[in-house]
Amino acid sequence: DNARWLGREPLLRFLGGAGGRLRMGTLLSRQSCQARLRSAEGMSLAEFLYPALQAYDFLHLHRRHGCRIQLGGHDQMGNIMSGYELVTKMTGSDVFGITVPLITSTTGDKLGKTAGNAVWLNRDKTSPFELYQFFVRQQDDVVEKYLKLFTFLPLEEIAHIMEMHAKEPEKWGPQKRLAAEVTKLVHGREGLESAKRCTKALYYSSVEALEEMSDQELQELFRQATSAELMLEPGMTVLDLCRKANAIPDGPSGYRKITDGGVSINGNRVTNPETVLILGQHILKNGVSLLRVGKKNYYIIKWLQL
Repeated sequence: DNARWLGREPLLRFLGGAGGRLRMGTLLSRQSCQARLRSAEGMSLAEFLYPALQAYDFLHLHRRHGCRIQLGGHDQMGNIMSGYELVTKMTGSDVFGITVPLITSTTGDKLGKTAGNAVWLNRDKTSPFELYQFFVRQQDDVVEKYLKLFTFLPLEEIAHIMEMHAKEPEKWGPQKRLAAEVTKLVHGREGLESAKRCTKALYYSSVEALEEMSDQELQELFRQATSAELMLEPGMTVLDLCRKANAIPDGPSGYRKITDGGVSINGNRVTNPETVLILGQHILKNGVSLLRVGKKNYYIIKWLQL
């Protein structure tokens, strides 16, 4: 957290140290700076000083931890060069900068925290299923590049995958292989299996996959779902379940929600509100029912003392 050092650095000492080593002409000549200056919004002083702050980060990490390499997307070229210049001028050490191609969304937007569409390595922020689906959804024009960037597959194998894809594009072979390789690299083989289980459960209504899913996987797959714990009572019906889970309104409108086909349990639509719940059908072997009302409202029901 660079607030640990930037927050303790007096302004005048910073300007006299790092600020005195960075040249205005060089900073102004950066392509990113020129683009901002020509824009309708212009460029604030805070934005202009950002490269100096990032350069100081590199200097501090070099002095404190021996850091010699700064890695970033190619849009960070100017900031990394500022860091290189500052460190070499103030320490005389050989340091290096490496830039990598930016990864964009399917709409061409930059991925990142600021854009609000970051793909995280942390499972708590991006589940294995979400990571897998991100790469499965990549378009044909980028999938070969991503196979080369994000996997350790031999180039000959990647070429063969793309040849097969040209013959059978409907199978999405490169995308599935890319998603599998990256998910396995980040989350291990169990993470990949988890992603596949979630995919089968959500997109293929696989009861077998639902029965194998852990509580963590259910919560990851249905992040916005409401969870409820219920006791199974003799003769309990679909209507009883929906009302106890607060999934439908009371009265005739809730009843019609079921008869009109707006309710499904474990991926199977139910239209008779008086249907009695059956173990193995409405209640899975793992003691869970996945109730869906409408298109996007999910309820995870955990049955007690079955």
